[in-house]
Amino acid sequence: MSDLFALENVIAGYGRAAPVLRGFSVGVPKGSIVCLVGPNGAGKSTVLKVASGLLAPREGRILVNGRDVTGLGPQKMLAAGVSLVLQGHSVFREMTVEENVRLGAYTITDKAKIAERVEFVKEIFPVVADRWGAPAGLLSGGQQKQVEFARSLMVEPSVVLLDEPSMGLDPKATSTVFEQVVRMRDAGTAVLLVEQNARRALETADLGCVLDLGRVHISGPAAELLADPQLGELYLGGRPASGRKVTP
Repeated sequence: MSDLFALENVIAGYGRAAPVLRGFSVGVPKGSIVCLVGPNGAGKSTVLKVASGLLAPREGRILVNGRDVTGLGPQKMLAAGVSLVLQGHSVFREMTVEENVRLGAYTITDKAKIAERVEFVKEIFPVVADRWGAPAGLLSGGQQKQVEFARSLMVEPSVVLLDEPSMGLDPKATSTVFEQVVRMRDAGTAVLLVEQNARRALETADLGCVLDLGRVHISGPAAELLADPQLGELYLGGRPASGRKVTP
């Protein structure tokens, strides 16, 4: 399966400090969820900054559908098909759900296309359709996150970058949010997911990568990583009863 989106041998950091990413590579195949997990300071958030154009890499390449988009800023990355959902909550609380979602289409001038995308996101996220006219600030944290997901899909991206989507949510809301991530994937949008809740992320993803010191330490099918006893002991807060070892 060819990669829809890829970072290749990326070296990146901030100012004159030592690089945070040190030869980092990841590929996101079409129709897949790829999750990045690892300890604090491993470089997960930096990956998304580079992937979205917020931080230019010192070396390496970023590819979207085989096209080299290295060095493009956030707006041009969005136009190239890369949409970012930030961690925390980024809805405009005083605006309605509709107004928040339609902000995602600010680069689209075709009204028919906007109407088509509105119907698309309403179908994927029922809560968005149900609360369409309500102020976004009245929604729960998990519901607000779904509004952010819907907004990110308005430009029909090739890949959506999700930064810690479960942050600040209770277990029930977290389960709902990850269910919606799967719905995005099933509706045709690839997902690159950074998540501190490593076990839940791997349960959701198709492929997983464990970052450590700015490089991929272990990668493979998410189910295999979840079952790996070494990985469970080092990164997932416990050793599974059984599993298959994945060689770094």
